[in-house]
Amino acid sequence: MFMDVKCIVAIVERGKADKIVEGAKKAGAKGATILYGRGTGQSEALRFFNLRIEASKEVILILSEVNKYKAIYDAIVDIGKLNEPGTGIIFTFMVSELTGLHHREQIKN
Repeated sequence: MFMDVKCIVAIVERGKADKIVEGAKKAGAKGATILYGRGTGQSEALRFFNLRIEASKEVILILSEVNKYKAIYDAIVDIGKLNEPGTGIIFTFMVSELTGLHHREQIKN
């Protein structure tokens, strides 16, 4: 049985994830997964020689115990300047099932 776990998801401009993850680890994150994607919102699309170019993004996923997530979340917002328009978004959700973190005994009850 696992403790309550939150998943923190931050979507940031390409090239910024490594610095953000480094700060998240200093704030208590045990690790992170970085995925690559592209934005599809109107403000994300640029026109260059009549070609539509979508903005590249990095998606950061971090699992954290509920009682420890806030410091990590706040560090990501601060380092990524996510309070400023156009810099990215961050959200969390509760994890209902979790398998595969056998090396993370501190998450287990």
